[in-house]
Amino acid sequence: MNPIILEKSTKNETLVKILSIAIPVAVALLIGIRTKIDLGAWTKTLPHVIGLLNTTTSITLILGLMAVRNKNIARHRQMMGLSFIQGALFLVLYILYHISNQSTPFGGEGILRPIYYFLLVSHIVLSIGVVWFVLRAVYFALSGQIVEHKRIVKWTLPLWLYVSITGVIVYLMISPYYN
Repeated sequence: MNPIILEKSTKNETLVKILSIAIPVAVALLIGIRTKIDLGAWTKTLPHVIGLLNTTTSITLILGLMAVRNKNIARHRQMMGLSFIQGALFLVLYILYHISNQSTPFGGEGILRPIYYFLLVSHIVLSIGVVWFVLRAVYFALSGQIVEHKRIVKWTLPLWLYVSITGVIVYLMISPYYN
């Protein structure tokens, strides 16, 4: 049985809703800062770390799905917890990179250009929305609301996996243009 870690309460549900809005808004505001903050040359390596995090998140999401399908709930919890931690770390590193570095323009041409921008735009738009789904799924799981958890993860997993995988593809496509 699922151990209840969080209480099911209006307060916690409100907190999830607030964070679901506050996180994407805060990211947009921080990234929108035109004057970049000098955090040092080490931030130039962050896109590569972020690409790796997207890759490992995709893997742990798939392993979590496989575990729950095999009724290995303990392994499922581990993989999804790891996915959540990687997502949080990704977010911090993404903000650090973008507040300290100018955006890298995509230099590809031909058919690659519209493919890249389609993947980038869909990745960004869905990454904003997936925050709400992920936070709700985690809240439902941690508060023992398994029926609600199962209901929302039918949407959460495909969205999160798409965002994660397109993050890897976008990274691979733009990585030749990093300074």
